[in-house]
Amino acid sequence: MPSELAIAAQGPSRRRIDIWAAGLAIAIVNSTARWPPWARRWLAHVVGDLGWILVASRRRVTLSNLKACFPELDARGRRQLGRRVFRNLARATVDHSVLWKGSQRDVERLVAFEGLERLQDPANRPVIMLAPHFVGLDAGAVRMTVDIRCVSIYARQSNPVWDRWLAHGRSRFLPQLLVARRGWDLRTVVRAMRDGRPFYYLPDIDGGASNSIFVPFMGVPTATLPMVSRLARITGARVLMSVTEQTRNGYVFRVEAPWEDFPGPSVEHDTERMNREIERWVRRLPDQYLWTHRRFKTRPPGAPSIY
Repeated sequence: MPSELAIAAQGPSRRRIDIWAAGLAIAIVNSTARWPPWARRWLAHVVGDLGWILVASRRRVTLSNLKACFPELDARGRRQLGRRVFRNLARATVDHSVLWKGSQRDVERLVAFEGLERLQDPANRPVIMLAPHFVGLDAGAVRMTVDIRCVSIYARQSNPVWDRWLAHGRSRFLPQLLVARRGWDLRTVVRAMRDGRPFYYLPDIDGGASNSIFVPFMGVPTATLPMVSRLARITGARVLMSVTEQTRNGYVFRVEAPWEDFPGPSVEHDTERMNREIERWVRRLPDQYLWTHRRFKTRPPGAPSIY
């Protein structure tokens, strides 16, 4: 998404076009809510292939990420994997019609929930649910709102149409506490966690050199926010992986068992462990990870750009 300053610089005509285009895209997606899964898959296949051809900037980012993380693949293998990523991402976008417009029963049929019982703790310790950027991320988040009240951080969209649409879907059933990323206050999250709300946290973002430490991810020194380790030390929270896998006809939202011996001896040790846990899932679902985003934008001093 373009920044707010970029949109403002485009002038009112361009802003109106962006808002109109967003409304049209949402209307098209919403129109597929009653389609059978095979029809949504077909549409996603077409849209994904078009995106691979037309959205050159994201195609280049995807191929650069795959080259850095899968050196064993040749150029043809990276292109094949990248095209599957675009198709799966398009499928997840089209499936938003059911997530955003379907009934609770529709959502429960589309997304299975495994491991809900692992969020229960006799000692009532706070919980951090790690939700890496896989294409099914929103499917798991919406399914979770059927059963759980969470706290989460979200990025406000510069396009108001997209922003309203996304905010609606993320609190469809039980009300969620959504904290805007810009200027957010950690104390709000800590209070919510201590009041019994799991913290649904997306840990694999590039927070810039000043906020991150460099630890390996897929063999690449990666700027990684040490939030999970520090928050677990402050609150005594249990940490669990929560990954949503896209299947042929739906999704499976899996909550794993809490990590043992966490936090460990240092923040660096903990953050490296977190990346290993994410990497374990990336290698299991390589064509469902969001390779379209610039995960390696911030580089160690003196290191060449990946992009």
